[in-house]
Amino acid sequence: MRALSYAYGTNHFSQDIVLQDILRHFWPQFEAHEADLTRFGAIAGREVYETVYHVDHDAPPVLVQHNLDGKRIDRARLSPSHLALLKALAFINRPPYEGDSWHHHFAYGYLIGDPGLYCVLTITNQVAYAIHKYAPEFAEWKEALLSGRAFGATWMTEVQGGSDLGANQTTARFDGEVWRLSGDKYFASGAGLTDYAIATARPEGAPSGPKGLALFLVPRLRKDGNLNFHVRRLKDKSATRAVPSGEVEFADTEAFLIGDKHLGIYYTLENLTVSRLANAAGAMGIVQKALLEVMQRVRHRRSFGHALRDHALIRRDLTDFAVRHAGGLALTFQAIDLFDQAWQERPPHSPKYHLARLYTHLAKTRTADHAAHLTAMAMELFGGLGFLEEYAIARWHREALITPIWEGPSNIQALDFLETLMKLGSVDDVIDRIAAPLLGRSVPGGRVVVSRVRQEVAALRALPRPEAEWQSKSVLRTVADLAQAASLYRLAETAGERYEKLGQLYLSHFLDGQEYPSWAFYDSSVWSWDSRA
Repeated sequence: MRALSYAYGTNHFSQDIVLQDILRHFWPQFEAHEADLTRFGAIAGREVYETVYHVDHDAPPVLVQHNLDGKRIDRARLSPSHLALLKALAFINRPPYEGDSWHHHFAYGYLIGDPGLYCVLTITNQVAYAIHKYAPEFAEWKEALLSGRAFGATWMTEVQGGSDLGANQTTARFDGEVWRLSGDKYFASGAGLTDYAIATARPEGAPSGPKGLALFLVPRLRKDGNLNFHVRRLKDKSATRAVPSGEVEFADTEAFLIGDKHLGIYYTLENLTVSRLANAAGAMGIVQKALLEVMQRVRHRRSFGHALRDHALIRRDLTDFAVRHAGGLALTFQAIDLFDQAWQERPPHSPKYHLARLYTHLAKTRTADHAAHLTAMAMELFGGLGFLEEYAIARWHREALITPIWEGPSNIQALDFLETLMKLGSVDDVIDRIAAPLLGRSVPGGRVVVSRVRQEVAALRALPRPEAEWQSKSVLRTVADLAQAASLYRLAETAGERYEKLGQLYLSHFLDGQEYPSWAFYDSSVWSWDSRA
């Protein structure tokens, strides 16, 4: 691997000053866990990095549908190193359920970076989450999930609806002892690996649309030990090969109702909030992997008589990397911090929870944009080598391209953003809370930008629904950019002047549409990975 990657064998936590500064700012218990994260950073840079490359290039999951006796088993066969690593990493899901925080879990997920590997851990976590909050009678299954003895999955998507859960056709009937599900799930992450899934289905007599859905816990095996569902096939994907995604068929599948059957859509949306935060953390983790490769490349490679990092246009690109990475990661952990404060609420949720959900839509959408853009730039900075699959850098762009799609693409995030926005009171209160660091100090252009965003959001809320939907994605990205600039200025209060500079650059570039100013060329604290102001 050393011949194929600059980042392999290095400590991915120790090198990440931005992550350290952000965790120190948002997580009061960070210093008590810093040594643990340092140990994990070494694992992320060696065992994780090596295994995900191996899975992607040499050993993707394979579906084994029958055993020697011809009996359907529908199991995904994984590389031994892949399976061993998944079991070894199961502990990352424990912190929130054992008195620790979501900051800890998502820091682990970010350091893993690979979205396929982290997806398996995330969907396992989501099943544990549903059991923990709404089905505690299955605590034994939760422990199996958290210990690595079992894997979970979330199966919501159906072929006729995609992100439109209200179009789901899977049905549920109660036979007096258990619920029985019938239908198909078309994008089923973890197919063939899953021991316990959560799935949406419509009970008999329930209304159409999303509010008629209930949430169910589905074990792989029936009570009699036979297979409870079938895996039709695994998908042939561009990337994220470390998660076996497939199609699952339910036929009188035994299932257990989670919570109140009338609240299934609310449980599902709550679960999606967890996975959208994981999507944001994973997207920025991909960015960091690409950045680790790029920073070594621009140090080692020379062109036109100079190291790449000494050229003005390279420093301009590194500035873009630094601004987007710090802004996206700060926004992600601000969303995580808000969720950590509200996650134990139950429906109907409070404004505090809806604010966390709003931040989640902002973070999920914009971090995916950053990941797709920056990994493409990383390939370009490597030149021809960046397009060769044998080296580490090309894969990160393929991996990044799933992040805008998973857990609801930007159109769905925009619609959910619009719906959440309507629940949060006055425009001024919402925007002022998001932009508080830009209003409480002398930020160049800050008040003008905040005033403009207030007007855009107020105008959005006043539009007829079709016109509001038309504008919602643009406004979502504007509010997300405001939140990122504000998060960087907020971070500067504890982590120093570098983040004020990055906040200034984010504000002027993304909200004022200006090119990055040339003073950044001379300021290595902006674009260098190992410098502090």
